[in-house]
Amino acid sequence: MEIALEDVIIPVNGFFSDAMSDKEFFDFCQQNEILRVERDENKKIIIMAPTNMDTGRQNADVSAELAIWNKKEKNGFCFDSSTGFTLPDGSVRSPDASWMRNEKWNEVPKKDKRKFAHVCPDFVIELKSPSDNQKYLTNKMHKWIENGCSLAWLINPDKKTVFVFRKDGTVDKIAGFNNVLSGEDVLPGFKLDLSILL
Repeated sequence: MEIALEDVIIPVNGFFSDAMSDKEFFDFCQQNEILRVERDENKKIIIMAPTNMDTGRQNADVSAELAIWNKKEKNGFCFDSSTGFTLPDGSVRSPDASWMRNEKWNEVPKKDKRKFAHVCPDFVIELKSPSDNQKYLTNKMHKWIENGCSLAWLINPDKKTVFVFRKDGTVDKIAGFNNVLSGEDVLPGFKLDLSILL
């Protein structure tokens, strides 16, 4: 198996990740539950470092805003940063926060919900921590969209910028945390006041 920290790949135990089936990868993650693990479309395993306190606080605040909106609207389900999704390209990704509409949730077989379900959320948020590589995260956001996500936000607290990725391929850059993000037609009525991240 190969373990990669973004672009750095470390061979482990003489195995290669492309030899791991979906079940083997799921079992590997369960056996190493203290690690936050993803797998890219080339079957390389990515180990992500824990977040610092500031990033953890910001991620909790953003996730809470999404959950509060969803509890009121009741038109979908929210997921935390530990949730793995198996995407059409074969990768297994875990965004910092995500949301899926009821109709899509209901289409996922019950037994699949106990694994890294073969489904892409409709909306994802990735929050860049100081140790994250911007180019890597930008590529990851494009992969979310290519795999069926309708709206994705990449938030960079250090630079106080947000990149908004949409299913039509457009990408907008929003500068300054004095702005309010809109869930657009994907999450009608959802607003995120970026000032909570200051």
